[in-house]
Amino acid sequence: MVQPLRRAPTRADVARLSGVSTAVVSYVLNDGPKAVSPAAKDKVLAAVRALGYRPNAAARALSKGSADLIGMLVGDTRNPFSAQLSYSVDKAAGDLGRTLLVVNSENGVATQSEHIRELAARQISGLISMRRVSGEELDLLSSFRMPTVLVNQMSSTPGTTSVGVDYREGARRAVEHLLGHGYQGIAFAGVDDAGDGRERGWMDAVTAADQPLGERVETTYSLRGGYAAGMRLGADGVMPRAIFAASDQIGIGLLAALHERGFDVPGDVAVVSFDGIREAEYSWPPLTTAAQPLVQIAELAVNALLDWDDLPRSVVLPTELIIRRSCGCSWRGAPAL
Repeated sequence: MVQPLRRAPTRADVARLSGVSTAVVSYVLNDGPKAVSPAAKDKVLAAVRALGYRPNAAARALSKGSADLIGMLVGDTRNPFSAQLSYSVDKAAGDLGRTLLVVNSENGVATQSEHIRELAARQISGLISMRRVSGEELDLLSSFRMPTVLVNQMSSTPGTTSVGVDYREGARRAVEHLLGHGYQGIAFAGVDDAGDGRERGWMDAVTAADQPLGERVETTYSLRGGYAAGMRLGADGVMPRAIFAASDQIGIGLLAALHERGFDVPGDVAVVSFDGIREAEYSWPPLTTAAQPLVQIAELAVNALLDWDDLPRSVVLPTELIIRRSCGCSWRGAPAL
């Protein structure tokens, strides 16, 4: 009877139990590069089962010359947008036989540079980052010669590819839709500290229509931030007729605050938001939103890592305006992305 080991079993343990060399164990587990007799293979696999041996992913990646792991840095995995994009990346990677390792890089324990070092130690084949990457972190990635795809953060840095949407244009089109309803004094709820262009798009549309900019309420990209914005809007006694929320989470929180204050949406106040998360379809009323093509972004990001020389260094995609009830349009159940 095989006695269970107190430590994790190693390849050497498998070799001892099966009566073969560690090289033969390696050939069996990696399906080559040398052929192994059926009898020896059966012994090795029996020892693996008996010991509960699990091959080390990083070591296996080194032996193959390439890794089957893709790393992904996400700011907050609780964020519905991050979760939905992570799911799409995981599916795209799985379809190509790769495994996705998601790291929440805003957990307050380790720095982002430390996360990058940890991922590099696992021999990942490349990194997808939804988090903003500093110049110092880009230098670190370059030192590891790690292909990197930046999502929604355009960069011309060598060794990186950028995949994302034109925030400014998407926001402009969303606000133009509100203007098409005849609304004036359109407000903005959000913050453009990342400089991604959502606020600029709001300004472009309103000024092009020869209208004064409506109220601007700065708030965080969260449900709580949207709720807080909704409670502050109209503090001067004049409630805006329409609001552009810089994200769906802001929009959903905004709707909760407006309902609590007794405003009808869209009868009293119309709302359009940005991102296209699934939850936007199930708010009340359902949100009209400038949706990001998350499946396409995910597929491009994964393919960029696996076919590094075949894609341009910067890919900018358009958003799609999904029409629902919050803007004042009639809606017939347009499907969520």
